[in-house]
Amino acid sequence: MMRAFENRADTAVWDEPFYAHYLATTGLDHPMRDAVIDAGERDADAVIAACLNVPTHANRHGRPPTFWFQKHMTVHMQPEIPLDWTAKARNFFLIRRPEAVLASYHDRRANPTIDDVGFARQAELFDRIAQLQGKAPPVIDSDTVLAAPEATLHALCTALSIPFDPAMLSWPAGLREDDGVWAAHWYASVQTSTGFGPPGPPRPLPGHLASLAEICRPHYDALAAHAIAS
Repeated sequence: MMRAFENRADTAVWDEPFYAHYLATTGLDHPMRDAVIDAGERDADAVIAACLNVPTHANRHGRPPTFWFQKHMTVHMQPEIPLDWTAKARNFFLIRRPEAVLASYHDRRANPTIDDVGFARQAELFDRIAQLQGKAPPVIDSDTVLAAPEATLHALCTALSIPFDPAMLSWPAGLREDDGVWAAHWYASVQTSTGFGPPGPPRPLPGHLASLAEICRPHYDALAAHAIAS
C-alpha cells in the first residue's frame, strides 16, 4: 500500500514514523534494533508534529507533495501516545486475515505474540479514531485489494476525498530512499513487487500460531464488518 501511494506524483510517504520511539521506550529486541533507533525520532511529540506537516521538499517524483502518506503499525502506537492529532488527518485501516499475518510474521520471528501482530490494538485504535472523527474510518482488506486493486483503491480514494490515480496500480521494483532502514530485513517481497498480485493460497500454521489466529479473529472481524467492497 505504501508503494501504491508513493507512486503518485502528488504524494510523499513516511515509513513507520513511530518505530524508533516504540523500540526505545519498550526495550524490545527487534531485528536491526539499534539501527532503527539511530535512524528514527524517539520523541513521540516530535513525530506527531512532523506527521501533521506535509513536507515542502520535493518527493521522489521531483515535486513538492500535496499529500503526506504515513504507514503506521498499530503495535507502535503505544498507550502513552496521544491520538487527538489523528482527527486532523485522513485515516484508513488496512486489515489482513490473522492466518496470513501470522504466516508472514513467522518467516521472520518464530514465536510472535498477540501484541506483536497488533490485532487487539488495531481494533482499539479503530474505535478511538471513529470516536474522534464522529464516523468509522475507511477499512480495506488486503484480499480485496489483491483481487480487485483498481476498484478497491478507487473506492478508498473516494472515501478519503482524494482523486484516484492509476499510477497507484503499478510501480518499479527495488528498494526506495523512503523505505525504513529495516527494509533490508523485512521487505524482500516488497522490493521485488511491481504491482498487486492475486491473493496467495492459505499457508499451514504451527499449532501455537493457529491458536493465536483464533484469538486474533474477533478483532479482525470487527473491522472487516466495515471493509470497502470491491
